[in-house]
Amino acid sequence: MIRFFLLMLLAVSSTASAVVIRHDMDDSEYRVPASEFPALVDMPGEGHGVLIAPQWAITAAHTIPGNSDLQHVMINGVSRDVERVVMHAGYKTLPQALIDQAMASGEATLIVVFLASSDDIALIKLTQTVTDVAPVELYKDSNEPGQTAKIVGKGATDTGATGHSPNGPNRTELRRAFNTITSAHDRWLCYVFDGPPTALPLEGTLGNGDSGGPVLLQSDDQWLLAGLGSWKVAQGDVRTARPGRYGQTSCNVRLSHYIEWIESVISEQPQAGANNSFKPTPLRGAA
Repeated sequence: MIRFFLLMLLAVSSTASAVVIRHDMDDSEYRVPASEFPALVDMPGEGHGVLIAPQWAITAAHTIPGNSDLQHVMINGVSRDVERVVMHAGYKTLPQALIDQAMASGEATLIVVFLASSDDIALIKLTQTVTDVAPVELYKDSNEPGQTAKIVGKGATDTGATGHSPNGPNRTELRRAFNTITSAHDRWLCYVFDGPPTALPLEGTLGNGDSGGPVLLQSDDQWLLAGLGSWKVAQGDVRTARPGRYGQTSCNVRLSHYIEWIESVISEQPQAGANNSFKPTPLRGAA
């Protein structure tokens, strides 16, 4: 669940991957235990979120199943019931017509334009307070460019030399990598997956299945949540391009842009952009 479809979600309706790594580094250098980031939220099937308050998690809006039917999420290996989800009012679902055009022509410029205009963010209120995991604090400054980010995820993986398969699997083992934020403005902060010799020692990028996954920036001795995996830009024919290759740009929800919205929702104070709230509907056949 991460529209990390290289410049779209194309055939994969919504997915961004685990972590794609350098081709000249061993995968064991990137793998980490769950204790590395216990606040990671596993969405159903694929996709992530992050616990940011004892009863609240945040994710990319496109990771929400059917944009409504979210019943449970996993945090620290424990299933947590969902009380309700608040989608940002500015979130837009990618029209099928744009996907069809891109699949017919191989050109997806308008998909990029569309994704860039959407507020791909949602908050998840849990039924019970989480007491076994410390929430992650938000990064509230606007000086992201040039900083080294840590990214974490369980999505698709491979190396930047080949990219990963767009067909999955999109849930693998937990990995973390680093990258340098190249740009940040308004809704988005972005980084480029560089290859050696200019890459960071453990350079990487999020991949399909990592949508909603954390982009962290360090402040003093603490890693703060600055972004959420959302979508990726690849060059060339989108029908044949492979996600996760060197040179691709990953665009992530920039949380410093949404601080007021996030705080208003969590404090239960209505604000523009926070009016799309729903309670999960029991699945058919459920008790």
